[in-house]
Order: sequence, then structure tokens, then C-alpha cells
Amino acid sequence: MPSLVSVNVGMPKDVPWQGRTVHTGVWKHPVSGPAMVRRLNIDGDGQGDTQGHGGEQRAVLVYQLGSYRYWERHFGRDDFEFGQFGENLTVDGLPDDEVCIGDRYRIGEAEFEVTQPRVTCYRVGLRLGEPELPALLVGHHRPGFYMRVLREGHIEAGDEIVKTGTGPGALTVADTDALLYLPGRDPAKLRLALNIPALSPGWQGSFRDLAAADEGSGHAERPAWDGFRALRVADVIAENTRVTSIRLAAPDGSRLPAARAGQYLTLRLPVSDGSAPVRSYSLSSAPDSGSYRISVKHEPHGVASGYINARLRAGTVLEVAAPRGDFVLTDGAGPVLLVSAGIGLTPVLSMLYELTADRSHREVWWVHGARGPREHPLAAEAHTLLDALPHSREHVFYSSATPEELRRAHATAGHVTKEALIALDVPADATAYICGPEPFMADMTAALTAVGIDPARIHTELFGALPAINPGLTGRAAGPPHQPPGPPGTGPTVTFARSGISTPFPDRTASVLELADACDVPARWSCRTGVCHTCVTPLLTGRVSYEPAPLEPPPDGEVLICCARPEGDVVLDM
Repeated sequence: MPSLVSVNVGMPKDVPWQGRTVHTGVWKHPVSGPAMVRRLNIDGDGQGDTQGHGGEQRAVLVYQLGSYRYWERHFGRDDFEFGQFGENLTVDGLPDDEVCIGDRYRIGEAEFEVTQPRVTCYRVGLRLGEPELPALLVGHHRPGFYMRVLREGHIEAGDEIVKTGTGPGALTVADTDALLYLPGRDPAKLRLALNIPALSPGWQGSFRDLAAADEGSGHAERPAWDGFRALRVADVIAENTRVTSIRLAAPDGSRLPAARAGQYLTLRLPVSDGSAPVRSYSLSSAPDSGSYRISVKHEPHGVASGYINARLRAGTVLEVAAPRGDFVLTDGAGPVLLVSAGIGLTPVLSMLYELTADRSHREVWWVHGARGPREHPLAAEAHTLLDALPHSREHVFYSSATPEELRRAHATAGHVTKEALIALDVPADATAYICGPEPFMADMTAALTAVGIDPARIHTELFGALPAINPGLTGRAAGPPHQPPGPPGTGPTVTFARSGISTPFPDRTASVLELADACDVPARWSCRTGVCHTCVTPLLTGRVSYEPAPLEPPPDGEVLICCARPEGDVVLDM
């Protein structure tokens, strides 16, 4: 009969790692005597990153004595101690390829239900000093698993483990783990997973996304072309003293492929000093007009925006990557809420073009904030489009306008604040698209959530890099992206397009992610070993190799930066 070998607990602590600090509870140690198991935890235990660990669905982590012996042989080590894999319960028995999601067990006074496999995370590798361990746990089908607490009570090493219930569908922990992280997934098992009530909501959501992708609705569309292609500047139009629009066309006069409303272009700009910075700008035109328009605000000391606003001329040929981005107008019949500030109007203006071209009968709300009419580019264009829609509402806010300017524009004095947005009484069943400075988008998201709009229907778009996902890191406030410290590298040039950084790949750097870390380029990662795909990033141009090889390769046109090295010059959308 299976038995409990050790109960292990530990409170989070700060641990040095690669010049940074990680706040983690992965350091668990055996306790003697009875331990009290509660709904969210074992007394004396805690988690440093509650986004990925702990909580009702992940109250207790289980790992097996058999897996300890397996890894001792694999690594040639004999120094493992119970709790070293971050588990709360070390057990003899309950192998991952036999235990099923939804199985229930009684240990001592407490009763548990299996909810999901262990989350792949770099910290278990940090704890053992084996950085590749997250990938090995998945690849060798030995992840361990989490349980929720059905009945609280005391447990103690030596207690027997009694099975009290069997999960529906007989989907093992190992099969569930492989279904999420490994290629060649079985569609039948995917459907089975979605019908297991005990499976944690986070894993259910991931499997729903995979099922949608298998049906074709979840696949990202391939860009219209790979890398960069030459496009001719057909027009350069000064919208005001700070914003310039440029229209790009095919050199041979053919129609350019249709974009999706809300997407962006990435341009390589030949500025006068001989450099060629790469920048991304949202489309501001109708998505199927045969050409592309972007509208660019001149930022103080901005090399690229200064070139566009002051020196770019019609007839210039630029290198341009195909339209990309998932901040796009989605189908539906409910109200649409387009909220923007400053130059953030460009992607939502493209959405407005699409709604007008479709002769949409949806309720369309246009909410925009600017300093005043002189700082409000494309205002007349937006107003004309809104007039063509039968169910549109326009609300413009000017923070520094005269009473006469407010009257002529039918604008409201002040900023688009959380309180102002709530006062508009926007429909709670709307789908919202928000673009502007990051604090503005945070305020608008909070306001719309407060009026009852489902957060899943609130979409935001950042001009710059996406928010970082760096689980567990603490104690270090990153500054703006910069060149890496130390002597310049001698490898291929790596360009982080959203962050405006181009730099040679350093000789002793293991991955593109490590270079991004050194440059303070916001990056998104979790496992750092090619398993979880948190770090997947669009590759605009170039080729990479992998070390270690990812367990499942990313889709074409994307790259896993945590284990990627450039094979030549590369441009990444980050």
C-alpha cells in the first residue's frame, strides 16, 4: 500500500540567482510529528509566487520516492533530501503514470483530490542546481502533481495512503502533462481532459485554447510575407505639428495584402547617421485599402520618429515586415467600445474603418482624449466614419482647450479618467479596445471592469514592449532598455524591435533571453528550458538554433527565446 514518507514545508525566502534575487518557497524541509493540513496550505508552508503555485487548486505538491531514485541514477548523485523537488509530500507509490486527475486519497485525518501536474518552473532546477530539470521532468514523464484539500486534518510521515475515489476518464498525471507540453497530442485525450471537473481552471483554460487551435479557430494567421520586403512611400502627410502619416504601397503598384484592423507594421528606417533602427507602428488606415498607412508622433529625441516627421520623403523605399499583432477587432453583434488617448487612436481608428466598411449595425462608442484640437490628429476622419454608422456615440475629452475649442469640437473639458468613463454609462455587454499610455490603459481597464464588463472582453495594446513575465524575481527595478554591459559582442546582430535595441550577440551568452535580461528588455518566461512556451516571440526576420532543443517546436515565424541562439542577424518583436 502507498505510504507517506515525509511531510515537507518551508516559507518563501530570497535567493541569489544570476545577479538577481528570486523570492521562492521551493526550499522545503522535512518536519517531524503531525502536521496540520488546511484548505490552502500545510501549517508552516508558503509559496513565493502564488500565480503559479499554492492556492486552493495547488494546496499540496506530491513527489514520489521512485522518482527520487530515478533522478539519482540520471544525475549520478546521492545527496538528495526529501523536499528537494519542492514537494510537500514525499510518497512511496502513487507514480505519475498511474495516478489520475480527480483521484481522491485519504492520508491520516485529511482527504485530497488530484487537480493537475506540477507547473514547469525554473525554480525547481534552481533548487537542485540542475537548470535543465524543468524540461527533464516533462520529457521523462515524472512531473509530480498537485492536490486540493477536501477535508482538513493532521497527517504524519508513516501514514498509509488510501484511495477513496477514482477520477473520471482515467487520464493520468503523466498523460495530462504531456498533453499540454509535448507534441503529437491526442485530440481524444484533449476532449477527455475538458470533461474532468477536478482539473484546475488554469489547465482547463489551456486545454480549451489547444482544442480551439486543433479545430482551426485558434491558429494565428501566418504573416502575409516572411521577413522584410521593400515598400515605397507613396505619401507623407503632416496631420499636425507633431504627427505625420505615411502611406506605403507596393513598388509595382499592386495591391498589398489585407491587414486586420488593429495590427501594426514593423519598419527598418534608414536614418541619416547610417544606422537603421527598427520600429513598430499601428496601422491607421482601412485594413483592406490596398496600401498601408501609419501615423507617427514625433517623440522628443526620438531618432526614428524624428526621421519620419522631418526627413522622410515620398518615393523613399523602406524595408517593412508584414502586418502583425493580435490586438484586432473580433466578430460579434454586441456593442463595441473604442477608447484611446493621444496617438493611441491609430489602431482603433483602423477598427472604425472596418466597422464602417462592413456597414455595421453594432452599437459603437468612440471615446478619445487629447490636449486639444491642435493635438488631435485625424479627428475629422474619425468623426466622418462615426457619422456613417447608424448606432455610434462619440465622446471627446480635451484637457487643455479653450471654451470655444471645446464648443466647436463638442468636447468635454478634462481627461478621460476612470470616473469620466464610468459616468458615460457604457454598456456592460460591450467588447472594449483600449490604446494609449500604459497608466491610461490600466485606469480604463479598471473602470470598465467596475461597470461590469467581462475582463476577457477588454483588450489593450501597448506601443512598446509587452509587460514582462518574470516569476519570482524581486528586489530589482529595471530601467529602460539599454545596451548590455561589458565589451560589445562579436556575434550576429539581435534587434529587439519594440524596445528599440540592436546589439551584437555576446560571445558567452547562452540564449536570446539572457541577452534580453542583460539589456533590461522586458521578457516573458517561466521554465527557461523550452517547455512552457511562455517566452514564445514573433521572429520578424532571421534564423535561430536551439540549445537545449525545445520539447515542442514553436509555430513557424515564432521563436522560444529561452533556449534560442541567433544563426545570423535576427529581428524579434519584443
